[in-house]
Amino acid sequence: MITYEECLELSDLTADEVDAIAEHEHIDSMIAMALGHYLITHQGEQKIKSIIIDDIEKAERAKHYRHADMLRKVLNHFIATHPEHNAKKAA
Repeated sequence: MITYEECLELSDLTADEVDAIAEHEHIDSMIAMALGHYLITHQGEQKIKSIIIDDIEKAERAKHYRHADMLRKVLNHFIATHPEHNAKKAA
């Protein structure tokens, strides 16, 4: 049986990125991991960024500023580690 951690390593996402997707889509972490991996491998980086930005805005509206700050770190890490597909093609 494959573990959560092994799936996470194969997904090319961090646990926080998976959690942000799961929070936004209201789905289980394993399903969020599969969705995130699919998006990464099918030029969906912008969709993941939009998901995290939506989560940040929702946290701020709810005055959950610590959570919003954590999500900003997740977004910055995602942007740094997953350049958009078009930027890869241009290089």
